[in-house]
Amino acid sequence: MIILPDLAYDYDALEPVMSADTLHTHHDKHHKTYVEKTNELAAKAGLDGRALEDIVREAHGKGDAKLFHNAAQAWNHAFFWKSMTAQSAPPTAAFKGRLEGAFGSFDSLKDAFVTEGIDHFASGWVWIAAGSRGLKVTSTHDADDTLIKDGLFPLLVCDLWEHAYYLDHKNDRKAFLEQWIETLANWSFAEAQLMASEGAGEAFRYPPASGTPRPSAKPGSEVGPSAG
Repeated sequence: MIILPDLAYDYDALEPVMSADTLHTHHDKHHKTYVEKTNELAAKAGLDGRALEDIVREAHGKGDAKLFHNAAQAWNHAFFWKSMTAQSAPPTAAFKGRLEGAFGSFDSLKDAFVTEGIDHFASGWVWIAAGSRGLKVTSTHDADDTLIKDGLFPLLVCDLWEHAYYLDHKNDRKAFLEQWIETLANWSFAEAQLMASEGAGEAFRYPPASGTPRPSAKPGSEVGPSAG
């Protein structure tokens, strides 16, 4: 059984970019529904008790679209909550150097992120990810995520579904993304993810239910490049 993880900040902590009303609706209703539906469908598929990362990959591999969509959305949302912070600080000098090496400048990275999100048609997610060719900005449609993408390891993500921004920004996705990357992006989390992708430290994993042991895994294997 998977759980709905608590937020690491108060509901009004991300204002004005994301209001308390948006977070209550987004976390308490949208994410909660994905969690409940995943538990229901995973039980029917014989995957009850498995880690959410395993459920996502198993559902995708078996072509179980309904379970995949709900499980992947549950995972994406948990990663999204971690990608934000109420006290956003610039990246460390070392991490900023890595970003500048990949994108030319920190501002170029932010511009690429916003542009990718604006140009993405309809619902989905915009990511900063590490891969075999270095750091990149990319997007995925609907529930699709990096767990099933060969050679991609997520560092940061922003939700492009309208429920993430419509109450606060109406149809102005551009304004939402610009404010998000400037004031809410959790660069400390992104740096920890990059280090985990290189074998230093543990990568993000969906939180287990209280008291539920998690099988040991190599650092980064939870969200690292897919086996195909």
